[in-house]
Amino acid sequence: MFRQFPRRGRYPRLVATPLSSAILLLCLCGCQTTAPPDVTGSLGDAAPASRPADPRREVDAYRERYRANPNDPNLALQYAKALRANGERSQAVAVLEQATLANPGDKALRAGYGRALADNGNFQQAFDVLGQAHSPEDPDWRLLSVQGAVLDQLGRYEEARQYYASALRIVPDEPSVLSNLGLSYILSKDLAKAEEVLRRAYNHTDKDPRVRMNLAVAVGLQGRAAEAEQIAKADLPVEEATANVAELKRLLSRKEAARGPAAKKSVAAAAGSD
Repeated sequence: MFRQFPRRGRYPRLVATPLSSAILLLCLCGCQTTAPPDVTGSLGDAAPASRPADPRREVDAYRERYRANPNDPNLALQYAKALRANGERSQAVAVLEQATLANPGDKALRAGYGRALADNGNFQQAFDVLGQAHSPEDPDWRLLSVQGAVLDQLGRYEEARQYYASALRIVPDEPSVLSNLGLSYILSKDLAKAEEVLRRAYNHTDKDPRVRMNLAVAVGLQGRAAEAEQIAKADLPVEEATANVAELKRLLSRKEAARGPAAKKSVAAAAGSD
């Protein structure tokens, strides 16, 4: 069971570093595994795991149908998904806001709206909306994990981990929740703990590329670049392994920029999106 945490005051917008922005991108990517399938998707639909071949065509296909019936919750979710895939995140928020106002009791729609807000960088509002998409009497572990990820974007790491703990009480050792928890430790620079948690996630799902990359980043940030590369490319086709290693090197090459006094984690709207 979970409880709502008291709101705090205004959160300072901190200076982003290249590495912190990259980690935030990974955090949102990791969250792709956390929420209800689109709602049918997840918070991480900020960067969908698989994009349509022609996102613009998807948007066009749904636009006219949506205009004819803008209050249809399922249609609004699908249209918003297409908009996000096309990079139109603010428009996706507007679509889901209108649909939510017209269908205030639709929890799946509210969950989708909360996720879209987070994708657009509206983290505090996203957290509040997601809290209305389920209840302490009927908690959804996926949404608990998403709420934790949003709190991480706000720099509220300890609170975030209480949400992950609540989710894990419902689904022990769920890899997607463990992955988000591991990312939380990366964000707060507890890299040894991040590696421990992400190895648990990886042992349960070594096929998930997001968990794999998250673990590789945690290992690489501790200076074990060769081991990190091995994790990133293990048992993958040559082309995919090469791409993974290149991405890992791109992220790790920026680590020195995050070592100085300005190495604060960003909660800016550009935080990836998670």
